[in-house]
Amino acid sequence: MCSLALFPPPLPSGQTTLCESNNELLSGASTEDRLNPDAVDQVTCKHTNSPVIDAFAVPKWLSMSSGCILALLRWVSSFHGSLFPHLTVCWSDCVVRAFAWHPHTDKFAVALLDDSIKIYNPKSATTPTLKHRLQRSVAAVQWKPLCASALAVACQNCLLVWHVDPCSLSTRPSSGCAQVLSHPGHSPVTSIAWSPSGSLLLSASPMDSTMMVWDVAAESCVPLQRVGGGGVSFLSWSPDGSHVLASTPSALFRVWETRMWTCERWPCVKGRCQSGCWSPDGSRLLFTVQGEMVIYALTFTDAPGQLSHSGPQAAAVVADLSETTFSTPDGDIVVGGEIQSLVWDPRGERLAVLLKGDPQAADRPAIIAVFKTRANPIFELLPCGFVQGEAGAEPRLMQFHPNFQHGALLTVCWSNGRITHVPFYFVSAGVPHFGLSGSPLLPHPQQRPADFVNQSLFTEFLS
Repeated sequence: MCSLALFPPPLPSGQTTLCESNNELLSGASTEDRLNPDAVDQVTCKHTNSPVIDAFAVPKWLSMSSGCILALLRWVSSFHGSLFPHLTVCWSDCVVRAFAWHPHTDKFAVALLDDSIKIYNPKSATTPTLKHRLQRSVAAVQWKPLCASALAVACQNCLLVWHVDPCSLSTRPSSGCAQVLSHPGHSPVTSIAWSPSGSLLLSASPMDSTMMVWDVAAESCVPLQRVGGGGVSFLSWSPDGSHVLASTPSALFRVWETRMWTCERWPCVKGRCQSGCWSPDGSRLLFTVQGEMVIYALTFTDAPGQLSHSGPQAAAVVADLSETTFSTPDGDIVVGGEIQSLVWDPRGERLAVLLKGDPQAADRPAIIAVFKTRANPIFELLPCGFVQGEAGAEPRLMQFHPNFQHGALLTVCWSNGRITHVPFYFVSAGVPHFGLSGSPLLPHPQQRPADFVNQSLFTEFLS
């Protein structure tokens, strides 16, 4: 199986990843060097956890892709014309605990170290701050689908569901705007997942073997309990609503089908299921195991709740991300190893994988490897490149924008409290390449001279 050696080398010191254009990841100087005073909106607040919002001018190198710029400007117009997809939110004395894009608009929620939650909406000058006496040890936030105002928050002793009017001018919504959902013994709540229809909300605790299915409107829940595993540490609902991944603190995870709420139990050899993500159609689950350097895949058949068993082990290894040494102008850098998390963009064409690295070793940085993915007619993983931030900053959280129209937009929360948005501009294989005028909406991908562009790390051949 191929390795990370097929990727282009990491960026030299002082360079950060800007975007993908014409099938290539482009880089530039660090964010401080790229600031243009004429194109920056800065709002400095007295509160120590309040951010400074910076917007960047369009870099000169984007002039090579006029179609890309036009598409970018259309999207940026919704940000009052002052924000570029590389907008940065930074906290000097705080780190981000949780981040969530709204599924239907460009607003997002950020949970800070002091357990406050800020909501940023480019169409509003107001930045609501959510605080509640029960909002402690916030572990996750997630917006309700098909709803403008509901935000679920996983807390130490309960679930909170905030209902914040998007038209409200209040900067501090009352605690009366939050529903409190709790169940004896169900704490701390560390993972939550809305059903794609928004009708149900799942919550999980690593200290409770029971997973709760909440009817938020009725403030009632149905417990789902299985023996073994010691609790539930991670939840992920498939985009088609048919399955839920529920990992445990021990070396097993379960895949629930949501029609009859039955589940299959999957043991891991070395450790617990670290992370998982679903293909947009829910037909494929990618997951990683703590301490391992590979990505596994489970493939689902059309029959509800059934997995396709092609052999004694249905989980296939689709990528091996073992440590690989790259020679750079700054010396040798080792990339690869244990996988911290992975996310798949809503189009199913870019997969971001956060490689843990070694924080004690400068030559083994945490880094994000991005793959190009194809689902039909066969499943393929192709190398795209590495996403890197400022020197000394390590990626902590990442999420794809749910509705970026010009490819994919990856949001990364860094260890220094900075949040960056990295756009991947490409023409989706699932949409027409031409608009109403007959002109391309985006530049067509061009072949790069490097050998690694068309090398496949994994190909699932049709039987």
